[in-house]
Amino acid sequence: MSRPWAEEGEPQSLPIVANDDVVRVRRLARELAQRCKLSLVDQTKFITAASELARNTLVYGGGGVVRVGLVRGNGRLGALAVFEDSGPGIPDIDLALTDGWTSGGGLGLGLSGARRLVDEFALDTEVGRGTTVTLVKWAR
Repeated sequence: MSRPWAEEGEPQSLPIVANDDVVRVRRLARELAQRCKLSLVDQTKFITAASELARNTLVYGGGGVVRVGLVRGNGRLGALAVFEDSGPGIPDIDLALTDGWTSGGGLGLGLSGARRLVDEFALDTEVGRGTTVTLVKWAR
């Protein structure tokens, strides 16, 4: 994803190493979505996407970190979340983004569902290196 936007202030980082951290990510995503004045529906979409990716970071990436912050682009304010792990990486991106496919016991809607819920979605992964997923939800 090209970045036609700039980060507003310092992003906040949070480790994702335990189930409680997924709850913290949800709380932080909610605060961020409210700060940039997303509609209630868009807040829910951003929080859900962030929660799914926090869970993926923990379960499939073996843990990692999320950086969240406000971004500005094209005269709009948005919520940004960047999830990073040093896990095994995703060998087949197209397959991983297919609804219903899962490498574990889930429903297979994490990555594809998160992509549908946000305005900007970028996936950078390499087998043996890990995965970075970037989400942006713009205020309307």
